[in-house]
Amino acid sequence: MERIAVVTGGSAGIGEASARALAADGWTVYVAARRYELCQRIAEEIGGVAVELDVTDQGSVDKLAAKLERVDLLVNNAGGAKGVDYLRDADEERWRWMYETNVYGTARVIKALYPALLEASGLIINIGSVAGTDAYPGGSGYNAAKYGLRGLTRALRREEASNLIRVTEIDPGRVETDFAVNRLGNEEEARAVYEGKLNLTAEDIAETVRWVASMPAHVNIDTLSIMPLDQAER
Repeated sequence: MERIAVVTGGSAGIGEASARALAADGWTVYVAARRYELCQRIAEEIGGVAVELDVTDQGSVDKLAAKLERVDLLVNNAGGAKGVDYLRDADEERWRWMYETNVYGTARVIKALYPALLEASGLIINIGSVAGTDAYPGGSGYNAAKYGLRGLTRALRREEASNLIRVTEIDPGRVETDFAVNRLGNEEEARAVYEGKLNLTAEDIAETVRWVASMPAHVNIDTLSIMPLDQAER
């Protein structure tokens, strides 16, 4: 039977790497993100399906759901951070964007695809962050969003266990992708985040996604924190 996976934020970084890893394992992957042209390129290379998706837009999410009657795997990877403001200097628009994308966006996609996931007794993998378990100065907005995602994930796990929908949270540490430049808006500052350090790659996290997705239906991998060797906290 064809196995259907949906990967949000699939146009780059962890999302792209996860789509490629899952396709290599035989999944039919719906590569979903705002940057449709990048999704198209990836989908063509892996034999998947490209979908334009903005998780902050209910209409966009509904269009994705309309394409799918069955979803065996949903990887909620769309998210991100804006700025490194201390709470005393918090930019309300940045905070709103982070919560809207990381928490509400994830909830929207799960709700829209829920009938298809229920039909398949599917698996939901939420890509969180170690920032959702260990706060740090300048991270209060992003911390709040990822702590929120963690709470959502924990509750969902308990709500859906009797319905045989599995729920997993993967919490990466420092992964060298375009995350930092998107957060800081400055390539030089972004390079400094990773320079001289051991860093995970998007493929490292994708391998974890692939492994979780390969587990038999009676196994639920609950929570995984993954950090580079030299990152002992946060």
